Amino acid sequence: DEKDAAGVLMHRYGPHIFHTNSEDIATHLSSFTKWRPYEHRVLADVRGLLVPMPINRTTLNTLYNLNLKDDAEAEAYLASRAEPVDQIRTSEDVVISKVGRELYETFFRGYTRKQWALDPSELDKSVTARVPTRTNTDDRYFTDSFQAMPLYGYTRMFENMLDHSNIEIETDVDWEDLRNDVVYDNLIFTGPIDEYFDHRYGALPYRSLEFKHETLDQAWFQPVGTVNYPDEATPYTRISEYKHITGQTCAKTTITYEYPRAVGDPYYPIPRPENQALFKKYEALALKEPNVHFVGRLATYRYYNMDQVVGQALATFRRIAEAETGVRRNPTASKVSATA
Repeated sequence: DEKDAAGVLMHRYGPHIFHTNSEDIATHLSSFTKWRPYEHRVLADVRGLLVPMPINRTTLNTLYNLNLKDDAEAEAYLASRAEPVDQIRTSEDVVISKVGRELYETFFRGYTRKQWALDPSELDKSVTARVPTRTNTDDRYFTDSFQAMPLYGYTRMFENMLDHSNIEIETDVDWEDLRNDVVYDNLIFTGPIDEYFDHRYGALPYRSLEFKHETLDQAWFQPVGTVNYPDEATPYTRISEYKHITGQTCAKTTITYEYPRAVGDPYYPIPRPENQALFKKYEALALKEPNVHFVGRLATYRYYNMDQVVGQALATFRRIAEAETGVRRNPTASKVSATA
């Protein structure tokens, strides 16, 4: 993150909200930052209404002018709309089997087609399985036990991580220019795994994003941190406003429009069976690389959340340390609270 020309703390690559159920991960990161409690909320712009996303009881009552009073009534309503699916294979199957075709068309199909340039019927079930459907009125986007933002921003947190005499940093260096000159005991590679192997079996496909940032001469733009636009006619998928997320007080506000793209920096592995089969070929090569450890979204071709990447990094460190010392390092979890 960084401050823009107006002094608004914003995320250059779109909103990154930290949340985890792991005390081990929260404890580790708390060595480098204090926290600001924050629970992310998302609204969807549907038919001129702003309704909670993920779908919950409030969403249903608002959209259909209902008066569902409790979980049981909401569950019965969704069950009446759900369509039976013999075997859940695709993202379309996941949603239709839970909430039926109309809610699927309203909230999921257009958004997914924009995000992935594929119909949900062509995508693995894991894509829409990430978004739950609720029968209560909980309007938080995440329900993890620990939800907070680094008090002074992610950049400060990473600066604290890297402030060590054993760490030397080089930026603006291309991996291809230095790979033959690097001497190492252990190499941690976080770039695209197919790039490491010179695309031996062909390129793994990714989706990218284009971010358009806009600073407005007003205090606020929208009521929550992110508003989704699930209709396919709107070219962007969502608008985020950072002051909701960071808690910053500022006279102006900065928003970001996200436009999915086929070309650009690789952000999202595309969950299709043929892509996973291609990754498995590269994974087999990776397992034969002595003392090279592939970590993160690009190196493992998985759609990880931030806390999952931190967990993978910690697990990798512990494996390396145990191999070198013969001493097993166990996670040392302590209770962490999101307080300043």
